[in-house]
Amino acid sequence: MSQKNEIINVLCYGDSNTYGFDPRTGLRYPEGVRWTSRLAMLLGDNYRVIEEGCNGRTTIYDDPLEGWKNGLDYLKPCLNSHKPVDVVILMLGSNDLKEVFHASAAEIADRTGVLAKTIIEFTREKQGYVPEIILVSPPEIGEGITHSVFYGCFLENAIERSRQFPTEYRRVADEYGRIFFDAAKYIKPSETDSLHLDPEAHEVLAKKLSELVLEIEKK
Repeated sequence: MSQKNEIINVLCYGDSNTYGFDPRTGLRYPEGVRWTSRLAMLLGDNYRVIEEGCNGRTTIYDDPLEGWKNGLDYLKPCLNSHKPVDVVILMLGSNDLKEVFHASAAEIADRTGVLAKTIIEFTREKQGYVPEIILVSPPEIGEGITHSVFYGCFLENAIERSRQFPTEYRRVADEYGRIFFDAAKYIKPSETDSLHLDPEAHEVLAKKLSELVLEIEKK
């Protein structure tokens, strides 16, 4: 970390799986279930975990129905509101797999690079140092997407493109000198909708990310 603060602020910036969307109810998982709140418990009192998940958030695309879900548009205000930010866990890209965007895995990863570059440049200017950035390659789209309530927005081709994420996200993380984390190595989406995480996956994701954040602090 570039600068040690009394409390280490960890910004979790993502989509519905960061928000904590419950595929069984369509509502939000409560505190203690979603991975962001579990992460806070695992990290302890020296950390403040900032939950900034939004259902449907993209990387830099304007959603044709809900344009305010563009992740780039909100990123600078978010960073400025919560500064100083010491760690950013960035997990976006799943919604870019929607058929309306016609985006390849490489293109989606490149757009996460735009977000990483924005974080680097903006925080250097506004808070005087750059936070550690963990670039998370999102979990795969499940093979049952054809039977999901989200089928139509996501087609079968989203499955294979999501499987290409780890290679492409690692490439972008290396390009910007950031930390890469492959979520698909540890978790899969629920069988309920083949897109969102079940409580067990939230628990595993929180554990693995907490280990990574704590390892960063040791450096």
